[in-house]
Amino acid sequence: MVGHYRGKIFAWDVVNEAFDEIAARELRSTIWRDQAGIGLAKNGSSHIERCFRWAHEADPRALLFYTDAEAEAVNPKSDAIYAMVRDFRRRGAPIDGVGLQMHIATCTPMFASISENIKRRSACRCTSRRWTPRCRSMRWADIWSEIVATCLAHPGCTAIQTRGATDKYSWIGSHSRKTEGAAL
Repeated sequence: MVGHYRGKIFAWDVVNEAFDEIAARELRSTIWRDQAGIGLAKNGSSHIERCFRWAHEADPRALLFYTDAEAEAVNPKSDAIYAMVRDFRRRGAPIDGVGLQMHIATCTPMFASISENIKRRSACRCTSRRWTPRCRSMRWADIWSEIVATCLAHPGCTAIQTRGATDKYSWIGSHSRKTEGAAL
């Protein structure tokens, strides 16, 4: 895919959500990691690093990002991602930044913790998670305004990307059996 679009794509989200949701410091079980002959289960995140090296070989000019959910603020998952990226960079792996999915689940995001996390990252990516009745007093526009301001306060935050700009196509309604929604 990367080779097919070589020179036409500015940046790639090379690996997305490799860390487990429950055991946040653990990598998910996948065929790329676990299957005999393919996986590198005994080698930590080397299967992820390999993806970045392959993507760079296919298009050396494209920026390459790792992205994950539930790692916006400083927490065990963001710590594990940060350690992985530092290790990659120490060994010369071609990774340009880490995207923050910004699945905001409360009407009082931890802006200070998000800000601290952005300091150690080089990119952010923003989408929202859910709209709850208790959030009606604070407009999502205000929350996202603060998130964007938090991002822009750090020179390492160089991109803000949004996607799926309508609730019609959001995963939230189907995921929650229509008990949540209006995320956008």
